[in-house]
Amino acid sequence: MAGPETGAAASGLEFQGVSKSFPGTRALADISFAVRPSEFHALVGGNGSGKSTLIKILAGVYQGDPGGVIRLGDTTSQSDHVTPRWSRAAGIRFVHQDLGLFPQLSVTENVLAGTSYPRRRGGIDWGMAHRTVQGLLDSLGIEVAARSSVRDLRPADQTLIAVARCLSDRQTSSIHLLVLDEPTTRLPADEVHGLLERLKSYSRGGQSILYVSHRLDEVLEYADTITVLRDGRHIDTRSASEHDRSTLVEAIAGQAQARLSRRVNKSVPGAPVLSVEGLTGGPLRDVSLSVDAGEVVAVAGLVGSGRTSLMQNIYGAVKPAAGTVVVNGHPLRPGNVAEALDRGISFVPEDRARDGAFLDLGLRENLSATTVRRYRRLGWFRRGQETGDASRDVVTYRIRTPGTTTPMVKLSGGNQQKAVIARAMRTSPSVLLLDEPTQGVDVGARSDIYAQIESAVDAGSGVLLATSDLDELLHLADRVVVLTAGKISDQAAGDEITRTWIYENVYNAGDGKQ
Repeated sequence: MAGPETGAAASGLEFQGVSKSFPGTRALADISFAVRPSEFHALVGGNGSGKSTLIKILAGVYQGDPGGVIRLGDTTSQSDHVTPRWSRAAGIRFVHQDLGLFPQLSVTENVLAGTSYPRRRGGIDWGMAHRTVQGLLDSLGIEVAARSSVRDLRPADQTLIAVARCLSDRQTSSIHLLVLDEPTTRLPADEVHGLLERLKSYSRGGQSILYVSHRLDEVLEYADTITVLRDGRHIDTRSASEHDRSTLVEAIAGQAQARLSRRVNKSVPGAPVLSVEGLTGGPLRDVSLSVDAGEVVAVAGLVGSGRTSLMQNIYGAVKPAAGTVVVNGHPLRPGNVAEALDRGISFVPEDRARDGAFLDLGLRENLSATTVRRYRRLGWFRRGQETGDASRDVVTYRIRTPGTTTPMVKLSGGNQQKAVIARAMRTSPSVLLLDEPTQGVDVGARSDIYAQIESAVDAGSGVLLATSDLDELLHLADRVVVLTAGKISDQAAGDEITRTWIYENVYNAGDGKQ
């Protein structure tokens, strides 16, 4: 596959002494490294390591502390003077974790947002606009119609549209650097390879790429060079060929960590805490399953298979067309979240920013959102007890934060996720629904989250886990059920759960499209 035409000689990026301080914490300390021209350069590190902060400085969203320098080719700026206008004029394009798409608009309108539309007779030439965008999508191998509404696309396709928007003006502008912040987080395994192959071809064609990811296997396979940040400091920059998974994990975490083996189930599975019969609605078709106390049942399937819909229907966030949900012998009224909570169901949703966290509120309020009644007494709100409980959770769940009043939006993604899970655990749930619980989480935070899940199981909770992470599934699951196009197509337990079985029954079972 040919790389894109860049319109100019490739340019390298250099950070020199870039730092960033927030009240109560120093997020970056004297960061210096370079991205060579035409290089696929990966930036990795644990949650809170400073990756996102550095990217936001490069984009002009944050201003660095005085003294740092950012250089792109012949263009140089002090890190405290970088603005979005400077960044764009320098030829830098971004795909952030928040894709920044307009779901109510068409693919064409999203791709061309912020650019000049083709004109005809004083108005927009929509025919030409759609043809132009369709040509771009086809050249990138994105099988989406330009006239489609973004809200109707799968999350995987929405991510690809954000990438296409970055590259939409590459024929007329010099895009010296393409920055991708976790672009594969919401992509299923069968689509990740295609996207990364395209990106790799662009770097071979002269496009410099800075690629931020928690998925270490992807980084090791596709990156030319890897830079590691830890605790806001530059730890290492070296060729990817000089790393293997264990050395990279050690550089990120600061200590050697072995690859996770299968979890040892210390509990004796008890009676079913969750029974689902004939659940139908949206993509789901006659789904029946059960989860015992002290058991982890994983739901595997491609994007669009119905994993998230299953969680939402059980929890009551979506009302099913048919079927029953029974918790500890008590049938739940369909579409009733309050009753699900009262009966002992806790839910950690896939989309943390949209459905799981109150980003404008403090950490303390986020942790107490589902248990706020315990702090009300005789017309008074016991703020001291709420703060004490939050402080305890910060320690128990190893949430890195300046304090319990810190706004959630100021925390890294991994620490936000720990807080959402801590809130779910506060109710000592009978049933714990986890939809991609470690999505976008680093290896250290992932271990902490696994420990809390295992603690809940040992205490008698039943866990229904939806995950696209193969290692996570192999480590945690006592049983696996496979969803294909909304129906259970196969299942396995114990030693029957192998990589080969998963590949054969998940990735070869169908494309999962609705």
